This record gives sequence, structure tokens and C-alpha cells, in this order.
Amino acid sequence: MRAFLESILAATLQELERRQAETPLETLVEMVGDCAPPRDFVSAIGGPGIKLIAEVKRASPSKGELNASADAASLASEYEQGGAAAISVVTESRFFMGRLSDLAAVASAVRIPVLRKDFILSAYQVYESRAFGADAILLIAAILSDDQLASLLDLARCLRMGALVEVHDDVEMDRVIGKVEHLNHSRCAVALGINNRDLKDFTVDIERTFSLRARAPVGVTLVSESGIRSRDDVLRLESVGVNAILVGEALVTSGNPDKTMRYLLGW
Repeated sequence: MRAFLESILAATLQELERRQAETPLETLVEMVGDCAPPRDFVSAIGGPGIKLIAEVKRASPSKGELNASADAASLASEYEQGGAAAISVVTESRFFMGRLSDLAAVASAVRIPVLRKDFILSAYQVYESRAFGADAILLIAAILSDDQLASLLDLARCLRMGALVEVHDDVEMDRVIGKVEHLNHSRCAVALGINNRDLKDFTVDIERTFSLRARAPVGVTLVSESGIRSRDDVLRLESVGVNAILVGEALVTSGNPDKTMRYLLGW
């Protein structure tokens, strides 16, 4: 099944090549210069009580279409009104039916921080994220070398953006612990995400967060991602010090995101 992840990455690189030809990096840098300062993603999802990062996505590789007709800005506004602390916007087009215009629309529609969730591999995508309104970016340890991760985190710091660094196993945790601690000490806002979904086969197990939680650096803002569906799930995660949950599928398929959010948060 790892070949499936490789297919996604190949499609990402192909699409990236097209966008680079269409919009030169210099244009993105100019656009970034015209942007309002980024909103503080990590502060928004930290502090007392567990927070919700509500995700805008229309499809997934494992489930197919989830809500193909969803209007990104309207859904994000509903999330904000329902109590989300931040919005995650999936922008990958071929497998998730996302688009960059969703990112810009959501950033304009809400006052809370916006995370771009995609397979970010290059500096171009970081500038692109900021130019289209993202306040923070997702960086996936499984698809990045140590040098790539360090370079992209440094660029995010220079652009005053937050970052959610995602791990799934002990090896990835070992790779990122030092970087997260160092960057937080250097005032780069970095949160640590534990993805309960295995990107090799897309299976989900929420116990992944509990098995890795003890190895997270003291004081880091910790996010549990994927597979969170019940109030009991949220209470268990909160009891071990998880600061925030990232929920997408359960919201976009619920038919009533506001009710689902309030149920998860116990409101």
C-alpha cells in the first residue's frame, strides 16, 4: 500500500511543477508582502481545555467522496460559529478534491487561524501557503528528510507562520523531538501532531496517540489527528494532556457540523 502514498506524492510533484510554471516564486513573494500578519495558530489551540481544529475536505483516498459539493468558506464559517479554535483546509486536488482557492476563501471568511493541510515538500509551497492566506502549515515527517524538515520549519519561522509537525511512530518522533524543542525556544510557533492514520495503508487507530504521547517534549502543544468520533475519545485524549484534536471526516459527513462539534467538545 505504500505505493499509494507514492502515487499521491508523485501527483503532488506533478501539480507543483504546473503551478510553478503558472505562478513564479517571485510573484508569490510579492503576494506575501501584501498579506496581513499571520494569526497565531499554536496559541489558539493551546491553553486550558481541549480545542478543536475543524477540517474542510471533500474527499479522502480511503473513503472517496465525503462531501463533494461543500462550500469551503461557508463550512469554515459554520465551524467558527460552532466553537472551532482553528480551521484546517485540505488543498490537495487529485485525491482530496481540494484547491488553493479554498484556502484563500476560508482565510477571508473566518477570524480564527487557518492551517494549510497538504503534502508540502518545497519552499515554493510554504510561500504559496502564506500568499493564499494560511497562518500555519502541516509538515509530515514521513515524507520529508531531516534536512527538508529543518529547512521548511526555518522558512515558516521567517514568514512568522506556525507549523504542525506530524508524526506517526517512534522513529518519526525521535527525528522531530529536537527540532520542535529548538524551534519553540527560538520563538517559532510549532505544535506536534500525532496522526492516528498510517499513511502507508490509511488504517486508523486512535491508540496511536496514547502510545506516543509520553514521548512528546514537555510543554509542547500536542494535537491528535484522525479517527476521533466520540465524546469519550475526546475525554480520553484530554486526560493525557492532548491540547487539540483535528477532526474532518466526522464533521463533513455529519449533516450537522455544529451539533457534532458541540457533542465532541461537551458543550
